[in-house]
Amino acid sequence: MIILTGVLKQFHRTSQLWPIICFRYASDNSPLRNEIKGDFSWLCGSSVDVLETVRGHVEIKENFITDEEEHALFKEVELGLKKKKYEFNHWDDAIHGYRETERLQWGSVCAGVLARVRAIAFQAGSPLLGPVHVLDLDKTGYIKPHVDSVKFCGSTIAGLSLLSDSVMRLVREERTADWVDLFLSRRSLYILRDDVRFKFTHEILKDEDSFFSGHRVPRHRRISVICRNLPI
Repeated sequence: MIILTGVLKQFHRTSQLWPIICFRYASDNSPLRNEIKGDFSWLCGSSVDVLETVRGHVEIKENFITDEEEHALFKEVELGLKKKKYEFNHWDDAIHGYRETERLQWGSVCAGVLARVRAIAFQAGSPLLGPVHVLDLDKTGYIKPHVDSVKFCGSTIAGLSLLSDSVMRLVREERTADWVDLFLSRRSLYILRDDVRFKFTHEILKDEDSFFSGHRVPRHRRISVICRNLPI
């Protein structure tokens, strides 16, 4: 078992209905549109305040890799996954319906992709975790709300999404009514930094719960290729 996603805290979400504020649907003259520059169509949340809190600590780079690069990554990681069975009882109950492995050596195409990930996600000279974590979620799989263990992870995590779109939810630990949804499109790169890493839980929603801004996001088998820096 690769112990990379230790749970520090988990919570039970109430059935409270929360408002949704999305950059995608803000009108041209709204305060949200005036205050926030750039394309944030992949981001929505429960309030302007929580969106401002995470801004600068989360990034999504859509179409970060090509079809050919996705195929090359899949071909390499599938070698380490196909002999494993999907597990439905994670050691700390954080993941359901998954297989995982880690990989240190990569072919030239994949090595080039990972070099781009590291260059854009991490500060120069930042000590990085050598092996790359590969997490394979079955269509019925999901990741429960958790905070990664500070023993194994530093301030930044960067992950490539292969095979399927999905929705990642971030929830503020100190006030669980504050939440943010991230639309992780297939072949995108997500980056979580600092406060988002330590003050918010994160999860990948189940297929039946996979909606973004009220729109259905079908979840199929999903592989994430994840780079991390080391704790200081």
